[in-house]
Amino acid sequence: MSQGQLIECVPNFSEGVNMDIIKAIAKEIKSVEKVKLLDIDPGKATNRTVVTFVGEPQAVIEAAYLAISKASELIDMRSHTGEHPRMGAADVCPLIPIANITMEETVEYANQLGRRVGKELGIPIYMYESAAKSPDRKNLANIRSGEYEGFSKKIKDPNWKPDYGPDEFNLKAGATVIGARDFLVAYNVNLNTTSVRRANAIAFDIREKGRVKREGHPVTGKIVRDENGEALRAPGLLKSVKAIGWYIKEYGISQISMNLTDINVTSLHEAFETTRKCAADRGLRVTGSELVGLVPKKVMLAAGKYFLRQQKRSVGISEEQIIHIAVKSMGLDELAPFDPKKKIIEYLLEEDQSRPLIGSSLTAFTDETASESPAPGGGSIAAYVGSLGVALGTMVANLSAIKRGWDEQWNFFSEWAEKGQGIKERLLYLVDEDTEAFNGIMSAIRMPKSSDEEKRKRSQALVRATKNAIEIPLEVMKTAYDSYDLLETMAEKGNPASVSDAGVGALCAHTAVHGAYLNVLINCADFKDTDYVNQKTSEAKSILQQSLTRQKDILSKVESVIQA
Repeated sequence: MSQGQLIECVPNFSEGVNMDIIKAIAKEIKSVEKVKLLDIDPGKATNRTVVTFVGEPQAVIEAAYLAISKASELIDMRSHTGEHPRMGAADVCPLIPIANITMEETVEYANQLGRRVGKELGIPIYMYESAAKSPDRKNLANIRSGEYEGFSKKIKDPNWKPDYGPDEFNLKAGATVIGARDFLVAYNVNLNTTSVRRANAIAFDIREKGRVKREGHPVTGKIVRDENGEALRAPGLLKSVKAIGWYIKEYGISQISMNLTDINVTSLHEAFETTRKCAADRGLRVTGSELVGLVPKKVMLAAGKYFLRQQKRSVGISEEQIIHIAVKSMGLDELAPFDPKKKIIEYLLEEDQSRPLIGSSLTAFTDETASESPAPGGGSIAAYVGSLGVALGTMVANLSAIKRGWDEQWNFFSEWAEKGQGIKERLLYLVDEDTEAFNGIMSAIRMPKSSDEEKRKRSQALVRATKNAIEIPLEVMKTAYDSYDLLETMAEKGNPASVSDAGVGALCAHTAVHGAYLNVLINCADFKDTDYVNQKTSEAKSILQQSLTRQKDILSKVESVIQA
């Protein structure tokens, strides 16, 4: 499971007919490591292609730059026509935070990309949405007004000086809009009706812009207007939501089709629940829903946890179980099977990531450990033992949450179980990271050392790899130690019938801490940076001593409960 930052990039290119050009742009994106190309959607009528790729931020920025560069080389806007509004070969390039990254950080990456494209490619760049330099540039339509044909004049207006790049129009490549925005979720809710009018009525209830105000009858009444003659509107229930009703002949039902333009304002499950209530008020029933395209994992996890809390059940269960609850609660599999591995962005990325140990069976893991290979070794085993320890504490929390007569405490235990799941997932991630750290040292050792330059590079690589091999087991120590609060709470307040499991968890936690400590020591043994070694070994010894004390205290409490 990836623990790193992920952003998505959805550039729109002004070419939807010539597949050779589209393939050439896609090739540039695919050439960058740590980036995955998810989708290419060309449109002939619009003469426009939307490309979707995702990855680590710096890699995404590099791929976006290469794609924009290739588009400016191959697409000549002087001869471009198409139905969609456009102003450049690479027309618009939004960056979208997906995992473990804030919008503010994403804006910084957008500016980094805009600055480079403007300087190195000589393309006028305008920043929009969250990256906009002024309120009038937040909206893409405002920037693109006048389109390519009108931009030679528009760019001379001081109010439309580019944010980056030259303030002269690039006749061949046009201008490009770069920005940062939240993830847009395309979502349809299914109704037990064939009536488009009734579906639209619900859509008007929920969408942000609502419906036009009328006097008397809501459909046939006279439109209410302001002093300027503009129609007044009654706002809908959901912010950042666009919606319309339509009939899908293929399914034989009407749907409410929505775009959730800011999932931090209106979540997927909130859109579903609000639609369900509005449908019921109009004598209709929601039968299910469907996601169009991909979705970040956090959206599904938030939905699953919402419905679990509605049931007063613990949210401290596995991701797979949480997502299953989300799918079933919103009927996402009503019209077609819902495969999380194909619909959730992070899971698509994991197909390309090598996590051989945590992805293997217990038998395969054990056999690999017992083989002639020096890795996985003690560090990976320490992390895995730690994950088992916190898993036991999490189990006690979940069993306590459903204990008969303890109904009022379900949320208390749910919160502890959720914390346990987070620690468990981090330790599982570190299982493979420890082996990768060892492999990093081996790779550095094997580097050529014939010339002085090669020796210098090899020495630098070995220092980096050794520090990583020290930091990873130290992180295992810290993370395993974090599980003691959960284990101690479960020993004191958890289901007494499972208190021994909390004790075994404490034994595992200390084993993980002590085992990882030994790895910190052995990796420090030959490292020449004395100050660094002293700092890390001192930190590790402190954690080890505290761990032994915490383990003894918890075991004492466990035995007291058992013998009571």
